[in-house]
Amino acid sequence: MADIVKLISNQKRARVLEQQRTLKMARSAHAYVRGSVDNFYAWLETDGAAIIPMGPPIWICGDCHVGNLGPLADGDGRVDVQIRDLDQTVIGNPAHDLLRLGLSLATAARGSDLPGVTTARMVEEMISGYGIAMRGPGADDSVPEPDAVESVRRRALGRRWRHLARERIEDVRPEIPLGRKFWAISREERKAIDALFEVEAVRRLVLTLNTRSDDSELKVVDAAYWMKGCSSLGKLRYAVLVEIKSAENKNRFALVDLKEAVATAAPVAPGAQMTAHFGERVVAGARALSPNLGDRMMAVDLLGRPVVLRELMPQDLKLELDQFSRSQAVQAARYLAYVVGRAHGRQMDKTTRKLWLKELERNPSDLNAPTWMWSGIVALSGRHEQAYLEHCRRYALEHAA
Repeated sequence: MADIVKLISNQKRARVLEQQRTLKMARSAHAYVRGSVDNFYAWLETDGAAIIPMGPPIWICGDCHVGNLGPLADGDGRVDVQIRDLDQTVIGNPAHDLLRLGLSLATAARGSDLPGVTTARMVEEMISGYGIAMRGPGADDSVPEPDAVESVRRRALGRRWRHLARERIEDVRPEIPLGRKFWAISREERKAIDALFEVEAVRRLVLTLNTRSDDSELKVVDAAYWMKGCSSLGKLRYAVLVEIKSAENKNRFALVDLKEAVATAAPVAPGAQMTAHFGERVVAGARALSPNLGDRMMAVDLLGRPVVLRELMPQDLKLELDQFSRSQAVQAARYLAYVVGRAHGRQMDKTTRKLWLKELERNPSDLNAPTWMWSGIVALSGRHEQAYLEHCRRYALEHAA
């Protein structure tokens, strides 16, 4: 098996990864939306540019769909629901995050066979939840966690290393099993990874998250190419298993994710100044939007490419809301928009939040939500449904061939 996996990783990696990406996006319209951020921003550049308001320039997620939110642990083990994927983060227009979240929720609702009336209610509740976050911690309203989110958080709080190991590497033994998810890497790749973990800043970050002792030893036990996600398929992506030996000879393990940082499809706000290093951009956005995640990330270079390094925590989980009831859909829309609003709001002063909220709550229609947002979700839903069906047709033809 190892020889076969090595052959694939060295000679056919790009083709196999593209096939996997195509398959994942063909599974449902919601999956297609999650994996087609370029299509989203292509619409914004044409039809959407005239109707989307320009919010204050802040760090935005850039790819704010349901699957990119979930429980995240900080370095002390505290768990909060925050944005968990910042590949597309830029200093941009916060309206883009709201619209992308609304599109994601709308396609998830359609996948649950919920009526359009429910989608309309979801958009209303999104604005309500986001508005509560903009008004600040002293708001009279409350946004309780939906049952689906609360159950994921409870599960996250009870997780330990053994859960992460069995979920990610299928065993608690100190090795990464090669197979469908993990592929053998070349000697050049392994040598570069070993050298990376000898860098003092990298060593200090991993040790800080795992032990208070600066005398601990850190050693790379195993590393593999990780076939994971849609946006990262075809890019550098490695899982690295490291062993940490303290002065008391107590051994523990940590799983580190190395992910190539790439150019963003999300447009940058006019006049915004950002670093040219893609990895540093991702880390800066994470620290602004998701402190639990940003504080355990760092930008590095690997094999001449910008990469983001982060240790995976057992408590890091993805929200899976592909199937839900009407009430769950409405509650989720309100709560998730509130989470995004908190991430946006902490970057604004009180006056800026007030002005942005006033713009959002301007409502010339009967729907208790901005006209631009409802019109945008409707137009984007139609565009993505058409593109999804065409994607499935191409996949069927290629699969038959």
